[in-house]
Amino acid sequence: MAISPSALGKVLDVFERNFRDRGELGASISIWWDGSELISNGHGWCEREQLRPWTTETLAPVYSATKVPAAATLLLALESRGLAPETLVREVWPGFPVAGAKFSQLLSHQCGLPVLDQKANIFEHAEVVAAIEAQVPAWDLGNGHGYHPRTYGALTDESVRRLTGHALGSYWRAVIADPLGLDFWIGLPESRWPRVARLYPGKAGKDDLADAFYKQLTTSGTFTRRAFSSPRGLHAIHEMNDSRAWSAGLPALGGVGTASAIAKFYQAAIGSIASPLSPAVRHALATPQSSGEDRVLLRPTVFTCGAQQDPLDATGQKQRRIYGPSFSAFGHPGAGGSHGLGDPQTGISFAYIMNQMDLSVMPGAKCLEMVDALFSEI
Repeated sequence: MAISPSALGKVLDVFERNFRDRGELGASISIWWDGSELISNGHGWCEREQLRPWTTETLAPVYSATKVPAAATLLLALESRGLAPETLVREVWPGFPVAGAKFSQLLSHQCGLPVLDQKANIFEHAEVVAAIEAQVPAWDLGNGHGYHPRTYGALTDESVRRLTGHALGSYWRAVIADPLGLDFWIGLPESRWPRVARLYPGKAGKDDLADAFYKQLTTSGTFTRRAFSSPRGLHAIHEMNDSRAWSAGLPALGGVGTASAIAKFYQAAIGSIASPLSPAVRHALATPQSSGEDRVLLRPTVFTCGAQQDPLDATGQKQRRIYGPSFSAFGHPGAGGSHGLGDPQTGISFAYIMNQMDLSVMPGAKCLEMVDALFSEI
């Protein structure tokens, strides 16, 4: 199903309006369809001092938009050993604290491990793994789900290390990113550091202050606040402007890349281009595993083996359209507003990165109006 030129024009109109009316500083968008990139646009500045123009080659940290590439990497690692999402985690990681948990449940936030009671530094992988192994799950397996914003990194990374002998970021590079020529990194080499834009924190609006999630996030001791603080480190935006964060290879929140690379990855994830992602891996990324009220995000969410989909209401209609109108579309946002999605039904993929962040846990108007415009004539 082709995208009409007028729909692409509407997307570009929103992109330009974001700079005019919504305080956009620097941003890129990329739209692919059926194996070809239709739009690659970058505009603005990499910093407020206007020292470096923002181009389509600009790299930006994308926080949790890293999670789907990380999940795809783990799924490929499992496949390389003749294993599958239904394999028990303890077959690979004997010290995993949740008996009976499958990788499909680990990847879809069902294992009850978003909060760590034992202190651990996010940069110290062994510390985080030890804290995970010592953790009593916050809920019983099969009793709901809750987003694992930060522990997801060590959960996936340790699994890949045990399966392959390599850190997830290195394995990502070798088996997915290099074969596809993706300028997206989970562990950014020093040679690319000069291309990274500077991030700027958002300000709370009325909607943010009224949101139950935001209230819990900003209240000391709440489960949501603890989830977004486990493991410790990299809590302030200025810390993400440090090369240590870019180079650490953190699979939950440390990805750095271009919009074109993210959108091309989703072309591979939906099968629109030849790639190392097998039909079984693509099926796992696109098939719901958990749904309902999220214990951490405090709203309905749906997770596949690594990706999000839009939740449905009691009548079967979408409650949100972060991923467009298609029920099969999937993707993942990142803190501040970055976003990536793929739609197997239409063959469309989309990515947006920026450096002036919003506060909403889900993509805001700057992004969602572009998604709406993209699918407006389909």
